[in-house]
Amino acid sequence: MIRTKVKIQIQSASISNDGSYISLSNSIAKKWKIPFHQSLQLRFGSARQEVRVAPLSSSSALRLSDALASRLGLSHGDQLCLQYKPSARTIQIGPLLGVMVSRVYPGSPDKPFGASTAFCRELTDACSTYGAGVFFCTPDDLDAQSDTIRGWRYAGRWVKADFPVPHVLYNRLTSRKLENRDNVQKFIEQAKIRHNAQLFNEKYLNKTEVFDALRKETDLLVYLPESYLLRSFAQLKSMCAKYPTVFLKPITGSLGKGIIRIKRMEDGSYQCHFTNLGGARKQSFPSLTQLFASFSGKVKTQRYQIQQGLQLLSVEGRPVDFRALVQRGEDGQWNITSIVARIAGTHHFVSNLARGGTLTTVNDALARSGTGAAAGGLAKLRRAALQIAKGIETQVQGHFAELGIDLAIDSQGRVWLIEVNSKPSKDDNTPLQGGKKTRPSVRRIVQYVRYAAKF
Repeated sequence: MIRTKVKIQIQSASISNDGSYISLSNSIAKKWKIPFHQSLQLRFGSARQEVRVAPLSSSSALRLSDALASRLGLSHGDQLCLQYKPSARTIQIGPLLGVMVSRVYPGSPDKPFGASTAFCRELTDACSTYGAGVFFCTPDDLDAQSDTIRGWRYAGRWVKADFPVPHVLYNRLTSRKLENRDNVQKFIEQAKIRHNAQLFNEKYLNKTEVFDALRKETDLLVYLPESYLLRSFAQLKSMCAKYPTVFLKPITGSLGKGIIRIKRMEDGSYQCHFTNLGGARKQSFPSLTQLFASFSGKVKTQRYQIQQGLQLLSVEGRPVDFRALVQRGEDGQWNITSIVARIAGTHHFVSNLARGGTLTTVNDALARSGTGAAAGGLAKLRRAALQIAKGIETQVQGHFAELGIDLAIDSQGRVWLIEVNSKPSKDDNTPLQGGKKTRPSVRRIVQYVRYAAKF
């Protein structure tokens, strides 16, 4: 694809006060065969403006009035891609990415998005590098009846402005409650229907939905531990008879919250470990009936997935799992961006960083496990992560462009799927290395945005 970048220049004294004239670099106009002084349409996201083009000697520049820039949500110095469609007599600039974030902290002008602010700045820098516009908005900013969105952008400081409906929406809402708000869902529906906007990552995934979907892919069965939506005591009894350890996981949980590990002891009793912030609370029960009675109330209010326990590789007695970040890139295909190992903290049986887990490289964790079962582990993890991402694409409804896929290797060297996260943390990832300004994971988001918006 031919790709041309332009730098937006804004001036208060333009050829026409109403913004109907714009000025474009001679070289770009010649390259795209854009006619001068003829009526054309300028498009940016959902915004449309009839314009005439005047020649400009400055290279790689698109100059427009401050009135027009304000209507389009453009800022001086924006770096964008430009295309000309002669059949429609349309100049398109973009792509424009709108990122839906959960909340803004107006009392913190330097960190309006809290801990996510650093990621938002990094994404802004990547968009500038690759020729894209980006703004950030909350559920309160979304109105299905409006063709504009009030959002935030970084222009030396964080400022609020009005933007057109973007080419691509990126869902970074951190709760299902926010995601499912009526105005959010109506806005998304209208953005797709009226403006052909693309949306990723469309929704949270729940554990049962993922495992049920992936079971339809024969090639993926080898990675799936036996698991079901917990519906009855008989189901618990059957799984505990079959496996010495089983896990109960809230199907909509994250960060290891609410996981229960059940171990069958040699004397026929059962030992439960409940996750909490301080570690794991342990409780013993003489019978499975008493154990079930202790949390049957939770099962009525929170749906749980019951899953086969696994004997995982460990480092110094602490279990290890692996987080693969799998993203679509500039060609729209799934790629492995990174895989890191996570070693569970002391007194924890889950490896989440929020629970005291530590990050290391895959090869370091495999070497420290001290077992031959680790041989070839990295290649097996990469293969599994890619296959699972493609399985999600095939079997789960929705548009996903990045997935956090949690995997484990057991004491026999077999790879297992633990869970798939459609909102992978932007902190739980490989750190910047070698002084690079932008992480590969952030660059790949912007590259995919260009692909999805056909820029």
